[in-house]
Amino acid sequence: MKLSDLNNLDFNNAGIWPWPLKLFSVLLVMAAVGGLGYYFDAQDLLTQLDNARLEEQKLKQDFVRKQGVMANLDAYRKQIAELQGMLKTMLKQLPTSTEMPDLLEDISKTGRVNGLAFELFRPEAEQPRDFYAAKPITIKARANYHQFGAFVSTIAALSRIVTVEASALVDPRATPGSQKAQSDAGDGENPPLIIDATLQTYRYLENEEADVLTDAAQPGAQAKPKQGG
Repeated sequence: MKLSDLNNLDFNNAGIWPWPLKLFSVLLVMAAVGGLGYYFDAQDLLTQLDNARLEEQKLKQDFVRKQGVMANLDAYRKQIAELQGMLKTMLKQLPTSTEMPDLLEDISKTGRVNGLAFELFRPEAEQPRDFYAAKPITIKARANYHQFGAFVSTIAALSRIVTVEASALVDPRATPGSQKAQSDAGDGENPPLIIDATLQTYRYLENEEADVLTDAAQPGAQAKPKQGG
């Protein structure tokens, strides 16, 4: 068969084509079908393979991370035990509701011992915070700078946690027109100051008490009606 004979082929009567041409046509059709099969099927499989490889990398990284955690598990357990011990120690520094009055008395006595003349010593409402409640204490007193410093150092050394959240020290001699203040201040090098401060201590809450105080602190909270007749 010559190449010039291809121009005379009758595509409507392929059955009379020479057998080499029939074989070539069959191979051509098979190649086209194979190409379409690759495009529609094999390409999707390759995409799935790429996704599987990415997932494999993620799993390997996760395995390495978890393996590192397991290798240091004993160290983590030791750290947790140390933190739990520190928490227990701190909780011991939080008074209970029955111990709070004694703590307030200790703070007041500490101030008087260090020379503070209290004009105001007012415990404020408790502020619930998770498992404990903050207890602000508003004070106003007269004392010189060193006396107030000694007071702050002493309450910091108490067995209970007491902090100074805010403080303002005013020299009464700086108040214009106040003859009494100037008389009280005197002419010494270390005159009494007017001290306005907020102290804060903390109290441990039992689970049920913490729930009640937290609910009461929510905006719009109302007292529950009493039961009974």
